[in-house]
Amino acid sequence: MEPIVIIDYGAGNLRSVQKAFERLGHRAVFASDPAALADAPAIVFPGQGASPPAMAALERDGMGDAVRAAIAAGTPFFGVCLGLQVLLERSEEGDTACLGVIPGTVKRFDGRLKVPHMGWNAVEPRGEHPVFDGVPPGSYFYFVHSYYAAPSDEAWVAGTTTYGTEFASVVARGNLVATQFHPEKSGEVGLRLYDNFVKHLVRPRAT
Repeated sequence: MEPIVIIDYGAGNLRSVQKAFERLGHRAVFASDPAALADAPAIVFPGQGASPPAMAALERDGMGDAVRAAIAAGTPFFGVCLGLQVLLERSEEGDTACLGVIPGTVKRFDGRLKVPHMGWNAVEPRGEHPVFDGVPPGSYFYFVHSYYAAPSDEAWVAGTTTYGTEFASVVARGNLVATQFHPEKSGEVGLRLYDNFVKHLVRPRAT
C-alpha cells in the first residue's frame, strides 16, 4: 500500500502520529501540497494548535478544498483533536468558519470547569464501528483540549466522553473517523484505533 498522508499545516503533533503508524507497520508521510491528497490511500489530520491559524493555513494553501474533496471522494480520513474540530461548520474559538464537512459547531467548555480538559478519560462507544474492534467500552484515552465538537446531527456521534457535560469524543460516518483524544498518546488502546482504521477502512489499490 502507498503511504498514508499526514497533513502538514504548519502545526500539529506530526512526528508522534507518524511514529505510531510506523510502529504498527504502516508507512506514513507528511504533505502540505493539495495534490498529494488526491492520490492518498488514506489521510490523517493530526491535532494541535488553534482553529483560527489552522483554518487560515488550510484555506491559504488550498488544503481546505483538497480535504473536502478527498472526503467527498471516499478517501479514508482520520482526524485527531483539532483535526476533528475543523471538520465542523464553525468554532467558537475566534468565531472561525471551518471546513463544513460535519454539521454543527465547536464549543468552549463551561467556564466553571478547569480548562483545558487534560489527561485520561473514558470513551463510551455508541453502536458499533470497526474502529472500536477489540477496544473495550469505557477504555481510557488521553485528551488535551478546551473546545469540543457539538454535531447538530447525532447520527455522526460514534463515541462520547463526560467532562462537566457529555460531548462527542468520536465522530464517524462512512470513510471518516475523528477523535477528540490523541490515539498516539493513549498507549496500546490508542494504537489499536489507528490499526483498525487501516485494516477496516483502507483498501489496497488494484495494480
